[in-house]
Amino acid sequence: MNIVERYKQPTPKFFKTLRNIGIALAAVGGAVIAAPISFPAIVVTVATYLTVAGTVATAVSQAVVEGDDAEKTDSDEEG
Repeated sequence: MNIVERYKQPTPKFFKTLRNIGIALAAVGGAVIAAPISFPAIVVTVATYLTVAGTVATAVSQAVVEGDDAEKTDSDEEG
């Protein structure tokens, strides 16, 4: 299963919720980073980490799929 096929498969409810939380974290972090006022360096650093963590959580959560086909790996198919 390649990445395009994986993204087209249904996502379990827990990971949909996790994906939405990741989107929110990335949005909040991005808004703080792009704000026209200056924040202390620690706030910008935390916002940067929030953006990265939210983006990674969103991508990983979207790639999780339901079903029996999801349990097969490339090594299972070869041998």
